[in-house]
Amino acid sequence: MAMIESIAGAQSGGTSLKRSVVLSTLILSLLVVPLAVAQQSDRAKALSMRMMCVCGCHQILGVCNHVGCTYSHDMLKEIDVRVGRSESDDLIVQNFVQEYGAAVILLPAAKGFYLWIWLMPIVAVIGGIVVVRFALVQWRRKAAEVAPSRASADLIARARREMGPDE
Repeated sequence: MAMIESIAGAQSGGTSLKRSVVLSTLILSLLVVPLAVAQQSDRAKALSMRMMCVCGCHQILGVCNHVGCTYSHDMLKEIDVRVGRSESDDLIVQNFVQEYGAAVILLPAAKGFYLWIWLMPIVAVIGGIVVVRFALVQWRRKAAEVAPSRASADLIARARREMGPDE
């Protein structure tokens, strides 16, 4: 504490008011800095972006800004601790799923039933293209078959009469 006061005294020029301002700024910065670096590693940040906050705010855990959220801080701290213990990402995610349920996963793994969920949009688009192409081919085929039959011999003779002897 004496060191902080000596730093504050050196910076403040000896006045009591400036010393108290510098001292309160130093104390405040010592309290705020640990909160600002709650997640220290890039790996922990990446893991928190793969999970959902379970407080009901429906936000990604790494960016949960829900006022009064009681879950996100503890979950982020737990991720940091597990990353610090060098646990694998899959193990960390699996432990979170066991503790908080499957709702904690942002994107489900492409296995089993979830593989169908990943593939369904692709299958639907390809299926739609095939159906549209088939319909177009059928319409063209029917149009080609119908066009000559409509022009009967009577209609052709009538058209020739109406056009006159010139042609």
